[in-house]
Amino acid sequence: MSLQECYSSIGGDYEGVMSRLRSEKMVRKFVLKFLNDKSYEMLVQAMKDQNHEEAFRASHTIKGICQNLGFTKLGDSSSRLTDTLRNGWSDDAEGLMSQVTEDYEATAGAIRILEAESEG
Repeated sequence: MSLQECYSSIGGDYEGVMSRLRSEKMVRKFVLKFLNDKSYEMLVQAMKDQNHEEAFRASHTIKGICQNLGFTKLGDSSSRLTDTLRNGWSDDAEGLMSQVTEDYEATAGAIRILEAESEG
């Protein structure tokens, strides 16, 4: 899988990230680092604990990372969750979290394939 195919499979903005970071090598470096970020795990735990402040922070971090890396689909769902949590806990947060999880798993899965093919 090429980097561009990876972006296509996750609904990402390949052209946008390339215009910002200017080299595929640089984009690939930061995309692969995404797998080491702990924000999603923090979000999952905060949602379980119904700790809206921590959940807000974690979803906001994910949103920012996605904006920088052009992960449009995950960025959009984490942005909606962030906006919902901004003013405290909401019953809507559970449904939005389901979408974030789906988008995160798709993104991380595609990146793992990219990583495996890069190493192989």
